[in-house]
Amino acid sequence: MNYQQTLDYLFSQLPMFQRIGAAAYKADLNNTIAICKLLGNPENKFKSIHIAGTNGKGSTSHMLASIFQASGLKVGLYTSPHLKDFRERIRVNGKMIPKKSVVDFVELHKKKFEKIQPSFFEMTVGLAFDYFAKEKVDIAVIEVGLGGRLDSTNVIDPLLSVITNISYDHVNLLGDTLEKIAEEKAGIIKSNSITVIGETQAEVAHVFFEHGKKKDSGIFFADMFFDLKKLKQSFKQGELMLSADVYFKGMGQNEKIFSIDSDLAGMYQQKNIRTVLCAILFLKTIHGMRITDKSIIKGFSTVKNRTGLLGRWQVLSQKPLVIADTGHNEAGIKEVLSQIKLTPYKKLHFVLGMVNDKDISKILKMLPKTATYYFCKANIPRALPAPELAIQAKKAGLKGNVYACVQDAFIAAKQKATKNDLVFVGGSTFTVAEVV
Repeated sequence: MNYQQTLDYLFSQLPMFQRIGAAAYKADLNNTIAICKLLGNPENKFKSIHIAGTNGKGSTSHMLASIFQASGLKVGLYTSPHLKDFRERIRVNGKMIPKKSVVDFVELHKKKFEKIQPSFFEMTVGLAFDYFAKEKVDIAVIEVGLGGRLDSTNVIDPLLSVITNISYDHVNLLGDTLEKIAEEKAGIIKSNSITVIGETQAEVAHVFFEHGKKKDSGIFFADMFFDLKKLKQSFKQGELMLSADVYFKGMGQNEKIFSIDSDLAGMYQQKNIRTVLCAILFLKTIHGMRITDKSIIKGFSTVKNRTGLLGRWQVLSQKPLVIADTGHNEAGIKEVLSQIKLTPYKKLHFVLGMVNDKDISKILKMLPKTATYYFCKANIPRALPAPELAIQAKKAGLKGNVYACVQDAFIAAKQKATKNDLVFVGGSTFTVAEVV
């Protein structure tokens, strides 16, 4: 097979959550364990960091990878889903896995793997681990796909685990309460290890402490150690940046240690920045990793350039200001709406596309009723048809027109916007993928 045929095989022959949803989810690790065994257990051949959480795990993963790269390390980065190119999921020092490596891997192992009947995600995890081992990475940042306890990535034994936060998402698979969801995420906590929790949430903090006690593992909350002050957004050399002073407040202290500029500019990134700083603190103190303040500052300011991250409060153009963001669940949309409120504009044009396997009624009620909406459907089977989205949105008091595809909606919004307006694209990762 050539590269395109290989992709067609991966996308169409293997059950893929990104496209079909819950039917592709495998609720155990048996297939991944079998795949890793066939590959000679590559997951044991490199050091790793494991990152779970409802929101922010993608940004946190990319920030950490950027800082490791700025420290001179050879860094593997495994994330999902991809936006434009399948190979975004697997990178070494920001460079996507070569097409030839994808083709060769599938060609070599296809027949053996078919006996296992893996999902798309299980096969991709095997490919990532095999590639990182062959590339001899110094460290790999591994992002959980869904949940934690039963996620295919949960076969690694990381130096450190990170759980960014807990919110409602994939409730049909992870549970319908925050406690149940936290239990699934806490499944990545390993024995005799350190886990950094990004956000102190009273409803679920006890879940992490209980898991830590059972596994004799340290549980540390990032917001207990670091604070960010004087946060502001500004354009620097044509790019929107988030600036902040970083304060260390562990062990009774409260002192400024340095200032940073982050090219992931959403105000909501302050939570992820604290999480990353706390993870680095323990990697330095427990594992002796040599990461300087200079590398941290450099890493935060060059995340997109070093890692290729897309779709996080991404400015696509100015006058009118056009921004895309992949926030898609209640907590993510809440952060996006807070960010929109902080952005000056005359009129808001909202290009909106969502998926069909979630209850979106609460999200629709949160959206501003004064905006003009451009309802659309991303080009995947999971996407909610635009007419259905418009009907549900109308019940929530939202007004707008239906468009045949994301690009049609996007073009219409830009044409109708004046230079002082804001065009926002969001609602799902897949909607954003078609405009960035």
